[in-house]
Amino acid sequence: MVGRVWQAFGLLVTAGHRVTGVDISEVQISRAQELVPGADFIRADATALELPQESFDAVVCLYALIHIPLAEQPAMLERIVSWLRPGGWFLGTTGHRAWTGTDEDWLGGGVAMWWSHADAATSRSWLVRAGLDVVHEEFVPEGNSGHVLFWARRTAA
Repeated sequence: MVGRVWQAFGLLVTAGHRVTGVDISEVQISRAQELVPGADFIRADATALELPQESFDAVVCLYALIHIPLAEQPAMLERIVSWLRPGGWFLGTTGHRAWTGTDEDWLGGGVAMWWSHADAATSRSWLVRAGLDVVHEEFVPEGNSGHVLFWARRTAA
């Protein structure tokens, strides 16, 4: 999945779009800079990130919200919506079923990974409450479960 994300970033840059990526991991930022040199990257905790209001046409948030504590996710979505211009797009993944926990051997690599996600209906309600119109949602299978991919648009100001 990560490789496809970088490919998509590269396609957007090649098409002349300005792309800004955010990650808390210095390693991931370094990888991104190597793979997509024409994009801007910010190493930051997204929950504390300050960006100008109404400064983006789209925000893509794949497999990130689910690693933010559940209680902080509605506020994070409100921040994201504040960064979108009216009519701007949000593409993001959320949990399909409510679950918070840790996989002690994530992907068989001996490293623990932590998740916290609500069910799809709750995530949808948070998106709407934050000021987005959900245009499309689909289940994305993964292993024995999966995630939900939401396409949503910021309502007019």
